[in-house]
Amino acid sequence: MSIHVSDSSLLPIAEKIQAGTRLSFEDGLVIYASHDLPAIGAMANYVREKLHGGKTYFNINLHINPTNTCFMSCRFCAFGRKAFDEKSYIRKPDEIVKRARECMPEGCTEIHLVGGLDPRLKIDYYCSYLSALKEAFPHIHIKTLTPVEVAFIAKMSKMTIGEVVQKLADAGMGSMPGGGAEIFDEEVREQICEHKCDAKGWFETHREVHTRGLKSNCTMLYGHIEQPRHRIDHLIRLRNHQDEFGGFQCFIPLSFHPANTEFKHLPPPSGFLELQTIAISRLMLDNIPHIKAYWIMLGIKQAQIAQWFGANDIDGTVVHEEIYHDAGATTPTGMTVTELKRLIRECGREPVLRNTVYEEIGGPAAT
Repeated sequence: MSIHVSDSSLLPIAEKIQAGTRLSFEDGLVIYASHDLPAIGAMANYVREKLHGGKTYFNINLHINPTNTCFMSCRFCAFGRKAFDEKSYIRKPDEIVKRARECMPEGCTEIHLVGGLDPRLKIDYYCSYLSALKEAFPHIHIKTLTPVEVAFIAKMSKMTIGEVVQKLADAGMGSMPGGGAEIFDEEVREQICEHKCDAKGWFETHREVHTRGLKSNCTMLYGHIEQPRHRIDHLIRLRNHQDEFGGFQCFIPLSFHPANTEFKHLPPPSGFLELQTIAISRLMLDNIPHIKAYWIMLGIKQAQIAQWFGANDIDGTVVHEEIYHDAGATTPTGMTVTELKRLIRECGREPVLRNTVYEEIGGPAAT
């Protein structure tokens, strides 16, 4: 398969890709500077199809937010509430189990839980809801707590990050989502989320997860005040960690929603930037197997197109998403398996039902 490019600056990069040669920081900047989106997509699709053929993965999952109280004041966030806010909440473990029973879609294999950073909540709270969920749903994989949350719990509980990860794993945590990465560059991070744990703490948490044999995802929030060089730096830091520890299974580029945030004056990321970033992620992250086009953030139509720009995953049923809808997302808060499969087939890909760790699942829901 040859890759056609109109922009001559992309020719050396296309040659590298076809030869299986790792791209450099400078290569990433060249791609971001190019307007030849069809060529960028073709290069990413070349890699995507070498890895996964025509498959697009999805899962049957449920989102629950244990709490939206947060003492942070991240400028890009529309989800967190202060403790005195009438819309703030902390769900007790039995309330979380009750919500799971009420909302869980048929065939669900994953409960995904992330929330705010509340200094009143120590490690026992998180272990309690994990234990309660595992007792109620022993067959369900629990993906919970971003590295930022884990680092904060460790600080509030006067424990090391490693001790917190071990306690969570013992209580039933099966894997960790990759949120809170935002942009690793220190100067950008100070402007958008200065009180969050820094890149060092984020990677330390993943290291503790990965050295225990657990998997996690990783993310990047783009389309706000960062520049292309910050995005490429972010991707290379992820790639370097993966070289050493190998625990990342999926990368999710997160398109920034400015509505209801302190950055509401900024325009949202363009469709061009979204597809370009997904493609560049596939090209730069040669050691992370999966790239997800998160339909909740991208929108359904863009998530479909992304399946030809390097993405091979579209997430899942998601029921019931709150974080990005608080930031103005206009997508549904969940989708059925039938809808997901139709959307994947409509864009010319083969829907494949998976579990959290990308094992393919057969049975009625998969057909």
